[in-house]
Amino acid sequence: MLICQKHLFSLDPGVRYLNGAYMSPLLNASVDAGIEGLRRKSSPNRIAAEDFFTDVEILRGLFAQLINARTADEVALVPSVSYGIAALAKNLKAEKGQKIVMVEAQFPSNVYSWQAVANEKGLDIQSVGMPVTQKDRGREWNERLLAAIDDRTALVTVPHAHWANGTLFDLKAISRKAHRHGAVVVVDGTQSVGAYPMDVQALGIDALVCAAYKWLLGPYQSGYAWFSPAFIDGAPLEENWISRQHSEDFARLVDYEPNYQPGARRFDAGERSNFISVPMCIAALRQILAWDVGAIQEYCRALIADSTSKWAENGYWTETPDARTAHLFGIQLPERVNAGQLQQKLKEQGIFVSVRGSFIRVSTYLYNDQHDVDSLTGVLAGV
Repeated sequence: MLICQKHLFSLDPGVRYLNGAYMSPLLNASVDAGIEGLRRKSSPNRIAAEDFFTDVEILRGLFAQLINARTADEVALVPSVSYGIAALAKNLKAEKGQKIVMVEAQFPSNVYSWQAVANEKGLDIQSVGMPVTQKDRGREWNERLLAAIDDRTALVTVPHAHWANGTLFDLKAISRKAHRHGAVVVVDGTQSVGAYPMDVQALGIDALVCAAYKWLLGPYQSGYAWFSPAFIDGAPLEENWISRQHSEDFARLVDYEPNYQPGARRFDAGERSNFISVPMCIAALRQILAWDVGAIQEYCRALIADSTSKWAENGYWTETPDARTAHLFGIQLPERVNAGQLQQKLKEQGIFVSVRGSFIRVSTYLYNDQHDVDSLTGVLAGV
């Protein structure tokens, strides 16, 4: 069992940071790697031609290992979820009259590109709403989603864990049914990958996109995308020089090359070889792999195990543990609690969470300890 890893971060003393779903703090090791990258850039004579390629391939391999990709060739380095989703939308095979199935209130990065392609191709979008009931809400939401998949479906696009409340979607069941109807499955893994196990082969999904600045402990404007054979030979969003064959040979860059580098490298964003952020991401993924994602999730589960019943005693509701993640979940407020007043009280105590309507979104990680959770419980009991 892992123990608290707060010593590997530099959170301000007295801060109870339960808001990793908003943005994670950086590991000290990542900060050090970024500073060294800045120093290299300040003396560019230290950056050789091969440096444009070596670290990005290390990073690609680490992410492939994290999600159990067949090979690192299936991974692209992207600056954001919206970038990766736009590349996938560009390559969606669909005919007029087919439909895209998604869930209600997804984060916009996994919506706008699909709205655009739906308008372009004459597709319908079916958004599956969250059940109003509290009883078995997650299970019923999954059942509604599965029921929406039929012969008209070209694409199912869902998060692994819902960004607002941590509801888990059964990606294996979704993929199985989608494929029976000839549809593909695209997943936004931003709120799960790095804190909840992801195995793209076992789940059978067709594409995965993740931002790095949350549970992958990376800097902003960094991310990853994984492409199955359903998408990997598609057209990239941009045509950059480094994604072409023989781009390692700087003397031949104007011998314009029609062929791409192997696999998903065609989808890499331009200037992917960021000499500051790439080393930071490498340090982060190495540490996550050393911890083991399953162990991270178990730590978070143990951290809140004794607290959910205390919250319930004070009138707060949370989804059942099997239907949500332990690192990200919503606590529904009782009618007596004013969300604005609660947020102010939490802030006064140095407790950082996100308030979403009648819910607070709590997100725990290895930099949290029992005192952080107990402090939250104390404030909830006192309002």
